[in-house]
Amino acid sequence: MHRTPRRAFGRTALLSATLVALLAADPATAAHRAPALPGLAPTSETAPLHDDAEGGDADADDPAIWRNPAAPGRSLVIATAKQGGLRVYDLDAREVQSIAAPAAPGPDDAPGRFNNVDLVHGVKLPSGRADLAVTSDRGSDRLRVYRIDRDRPGGPLTDVTDPAAPPVFSASQGEINDQRTAYGLATWTDPATGRSYAAVSQRERTRIGLLELTARPNGTVGYRKVRTLDLPASFRLPNGTSWSPCAEPGELPQVEGMVVDPANGTLYAGQEDVGIWRLRADLTGTPKLVDKVREYGVPGTYDETTEECVPGADPGYGGTHLTADVEGLTLLHQKDGDGYLLASSQGDNTFAAYDRELSDDNEYEGGFRVTAAPAPAALDGSEECDGAAVLNQPLGAKYPNGLLVVQDGHDAPGDQDRPATNFKFVDLGKVLDALDD
Repeated sequence: MHRTPRRAFGRTALLSATLVALLAADPATAAHRAPALPGLAPTSETAPLHDDAEGGDADADDPAIWRNPAAPGRSLVIATAKQGGLRVYDLDAREVQSIAAPAAPGPDDAPGRFNNVDLVHGVKLPSGRADLAVTSDRGSDRLRVYRIDRDRPGGPLTDVTDPAAPPVFSASQGEINDQRTAYGLATWTDPATGRSYAAVSQRERTRIGLLELTARPNGTVGYRKVRTLDLPASFRLPNGTSWSPCAEPGELPQVEGMVVDPANGTLYAGQEDVGIWRLRADLTGTPKLVDKVREYGVPGTYDETTEECVPGADPGYGGTHLTADVEGLTLLHQKDGDGYLLASSQGDNTFAAYDRELSDDNEYEGGFRVTAAPAPAALDGSEECDGAAVLNQPLGAKYPNGLLVVQDGHDAPGDQDRPATNFKFVDLGKVLDALDD
């Protein structure tokens, strides 16, 4: 039978509880590690998605923002819903298209499950230049590719995936069913060659693969693997001991959130229980860990009975800005190479901002929360955010300063017996004001 792997141990809730306990025991540490951050209210939100049979097993995860150059006010947000496929929203957060994930190839096989999504602009296809939405289908261990045409009857996305596209990491359907498959995703185009690529991480492993996207003569888009790189799974601590994040037996510390800075070919990769890595987007050279989660170095023992990790004493080697998991990396471009790398600090429901410039070694610049909007809007904030996307360009009258879209892992108000997720839309002007203060 198809096995649906669970998360290692519900690590976000557990490690957040651990952090709260540590801070409560040391008020001085609390003051240092948990500064008050500005709260930014969303402007609108999408309808809730429900991860159950009635809701089509839909679970909001990762968004991307496509700007319509001809009519910026008619731009789109394209977002993954895991087994629920893809959702496309307008700038009022209204759904304009829903695309189902592929069915399982056999009764005992894994169905399609769309995890992360990113965009590639101006790809040369036989029919002309086109913008593409690329998503990692973790269920089938493949990439799925969709052409974007805002005014196409039936919806703006058209599937142009090469039907012969191979699995990214698996050698057989049996391996695909084990779901150590395509997970995180970041795309970019090399300005020197015009070739487009996707960096794809592997679920429950530290591996990242580099894939070149290739247009086929029949108008579809496939890919070929260029190389892979494995990030560390264990780390040498200052006290001379070796540490690995606690996890279910057999699982390694995976990467999900990723983004590429096209100006310098830099890939930022969030290793969920470790921190943020900076490396070359072509996966050559030596990666550098630019920030660590607070839980870095904390020993843990996996309890088979509770399926959770029991943490030990904190040796104090972690960072001060991120609480595991690290999720939702996105790049906020500004003029002259300025801007920010934004990261979702999932464990404490905050977002951290780092200087985009490599000359400043990605220095931490501040943070914020996405909090509830007051009546009459009555919108809740974002909790346990999985994915985020930002675009610093005018998007019509509604978002003249640009847009930030974040996933909300606990949409409220809701039925506690039927958890809900969705996406929050935040005026980027509010974000820039908060970071510039």
